[in-house]
Amino acid sequence: MSKVVLITGGSSGIGKSIGEFLNKKGFIVYGTSRNPENYKDSKFPILPLDVKDLLSIRNTVKAIIDKEGKLDVLVNNAGVGITGPIEEIPEEEIKNNFETNFFGPINLIKSVLPKMRQQQSGLIINITSIAGYMGLPYRGIYSASKAALEIITESFRMELKDFNIHMTNIAPGDFATNIATGRFHSPLLEKSPYYKPYGSTLELMNSHVDSGSNPKMMAEAVFKIINTKNPKGHYKVGAFMQKFSIFLKRILPDKMYEKLLLNHYKL
Repeated sequence: MSKVVLITGGSSGIGKSIGEFLNKKGFIVYGTSRNPENYKDSKFPILPLDVKDLLSIRNTVKAIIDKEGKLDVLVNNAGVGITGPIEEIPEEEIKNNFETNFFGPINLIKSVLPKMRQQQSGLIINITSIAGYMGLPYRGIYSASKAALEIITESFRMELKDFNIHMTNIAPGDFATNIATGRFHSPLLEKSPYYKPYGSTLELMNSHVDSGSNPKMMAEAVFKIINTKNPKGHYKVGAFMQKFSIFLKRILPDKMYEKLLLNHYKL
């Protein structure tokens, strides 16, 4: 029987690419969006779901299970970017980022676990970020929310080992998607002490996305993991230097690695 896959944020970007790829491979795919009516031409069903709304999560998971009788794979892909000097980012935007990037995935995991435990099988893939492996200037909140998801996956893996439920992270680098347009950008304030360095860093970040990798790389990685008997805890997908930066952080002294980042961002 075809595996049933739920992909949050499946209407665009990486989520859409994953969904279309798996759909072609014969999987039963469901994506989600807060506004599914805008994606009637999707190649797979887009269901209503807001990752910040627990009732919305439970209703969508229940609808899929009621229709298909099972749920084999959850891909926690929905997320939101955020940039700005940490000092100047409003508290409500910091909380919103963690609600979307961290608490939302946790609530989705909690909602699918009872069925996966009953099935005695399941796979949960959390889409994190290479940015979650390091504190980046003017992306500190985003880095922190993705890092939190990376670490909690390690705990989940050990707690779920007796139920034949696997969980893993995929940390993408920069991909050519519309994530930059959906970010919360702390405004550039001319009187801010961060005006010049934040402005130049913001331009650099946006250029990285514009020249990013093809999202199909992420789709292929997800497909490979689904067909892996015992997935690892962490996978990285993206340009070589972005992945290599994680290795450098492990082996270099803190101050040396920090200097590399400062040079990269011309700070």
